[in-house]
Amino acid sequence: MQRYVITNDKNSYVEDFQARDKVIDQVKHRFSTYGYKQIRTRTFEPYDLYSSITGTVPKNEMIKVIDPSGDVLVLRPDVTIPITRMTASNGQNPAMNQRLYYVLDVFRQSEEQNNEKERTQAGIELLGENSSEIDAEVIALAVHTLKDLGFDKFTIEIGHAGFFKTLIEQASLSTDHLETLQELIQSKNLVEIEPFLTKLDINENLKEALKSIPLLYGKAEDVIGRAEEIANHEQMKEILNNLKDVFELLRAYDVEDHVVFNLGLINNMNYYSGIIFQGFIDVIGKPVVMGGRYDHLGDQFEKSMPAIGFAVEIDFVVHALNQQHLLPEQDGTIDLLIRYSKDVQEEALPLASSLRNQGFELVTYRLETDRPETIAAKKEIIITKDEKKLIQNNKHHSFAGINELYALLQDGKENH
Repeated sequence: MQRYVITNDKNSYVEDFQARDKVIDQVKHRFSTYGYKQIRTRTFEPYDLYSSITGTVPKNEMIKVIDPSGDVLVLRPDVTIPITRMTASNGQNPAMNQRLYYVLDVFRQSEEQNNEKERTQAGIELLGENSSEIDAEVIALAVHTLKDLGFDKFTIEIGHAGFFKTLIEQASLSTDHLETLQELIQSKNLVEIEPFLTKLDINENLKEALKSIPLLYGKAEDVIGRAEEIANHEQMKEILNNLKDVFELLRAYDVEDHVVFNLGLINNMNYYSGIIFQGFIDVIGKPVVMGGRYDHLGDQFEKSMPAIGFAVEIDFVVHALNQQHLLPEQDGTIDLLIRYSKDVQEEALPLASSLRNQGFELVTYRLETDRPETIAAKKEIIITKDEKKLIQNNKHHSFAGINELYALLQDGKENH
């Protein structure tokens, strides 16, 4: 098929944005297939909304502004908290199985990523239910989302916030010791964990259990079997039973090949209370999916409300797609270029409007001007006092009126 005036740069920012928008459309479509409806939250939120909530974004990572009245606001650093607040404050009990999704920018600053203060997240929140079936369904949705985007090699790591918390509560550690231990476990620093635990005043069985946490990674059956050996509390045993149920459901969804268990998984958002998970793609060292269950966050807004959700890091995903040459092709080609002489503009411009109303993408230019070099079109229409013609597939077709033109365009679609 011949294209007219094709000069668009493959690396142009316009095409980059179109490809990114296509990725977002794919993610939104997958969310909708699971019954989720889109919502949005405010970009500027009261500082107190985040500073007063336990387990939220560290205060030094929030980007603060002062409005004309002197109130301190923050650029939205997290979406889960305002959605929870909105749902909790609606004056009614939250509906069971309320499914919401969003595509929004979040804003944070950190020493590690000083130049990346803004990023786009696409995420879901399912509020009002707590069950293994819901947990498995949400994880399956995360897997299906990454599959839709074209990724074959990716891993969803599944852990449980309650397993480590229950174990660590028995150690009665100081805040500093707890933070250090969490960092060592999260980085799987086996070399330093043992001497660190040796210095702590806790019994040997608990030390051995804590030392084994980073090793609880791998196939579900293996991890659960090893975890049962250190489960010295009834609540820990219940958590393992929950994880067993979730994995059986993931098998039914036929997504178990993308799943591993990681009971050393620790999420930076401390409001997570149950199952947690992260998604990794081979070419990206950071998680592109993060989520989990946060059944007690609603309590901080005086509303008991179980909930689970996750967010996809769109910028990381687009980078990974680009690395693997999986970004959707975008050539910027429109349907029609209409070129007309000035003396027939009263005929040509209404024709252009009529074609646009039919759904055609088109641009108009006067014949007296130079042919634009930044417009790519599949077909060209020439209109003067002496002729009206459609050029497509290197052939010139004359037409007398709009009905004949429609017939030619329709014929071109059918023969394409």
